Amino acid sequence: MLIGEYTHTFDTKNRVALPAKFRKEFGKKVIVTKGLDRCLFIYTHKAWEKIVARMSDLSIGQAGTRGFNRFMLSGAVEVEPDSQGRILIPDFLKGFANLGGKVVLAGVNDRVEVWNESEWETYKSNIEQNADQLAEKLGEIGIL
Repeated sequence: MLIGEYTHTFDTKNRVALPAKFRKEFGKKVIVTKGLDRCLFIYTHKAWEKIVARMSDLSIGQAGTRGFNRFMLSGAVEVEPDSQGRILIPDFLKGFANLGGKVVLAGVNDRVEVWNESEWETYKSNIEQNADQLAEKLGEIGIL
């Protein structure tokens, strides 16, 4: 399970270091793709295969399904961490998530999200302000 929040520096060569706690779980190659809320998602191969299998089961007759498949799959790249655990983020993904300088890597169960630091702080503040309402909704559907 990938959990925790880590702040790292995005270097001038478009690389960011994966936290040591995440490296063991990721292995030799990872998948980086466009995520929701203007962040990037990083998946292990195993988790990515599950996502792709579920997406393959959806009907391509629905425009929303086609669009989301295109969004996730065309924006995905396979990258190999270097000996220091750094991964190269392509320019198109860097631009999509507005990355540079400080970034936050947040473990979210089966993936790591990579955020622009200031956008993460804004997002996190909004979620924290609405945590009670979110918990109420989750309680209504039996999750909490």
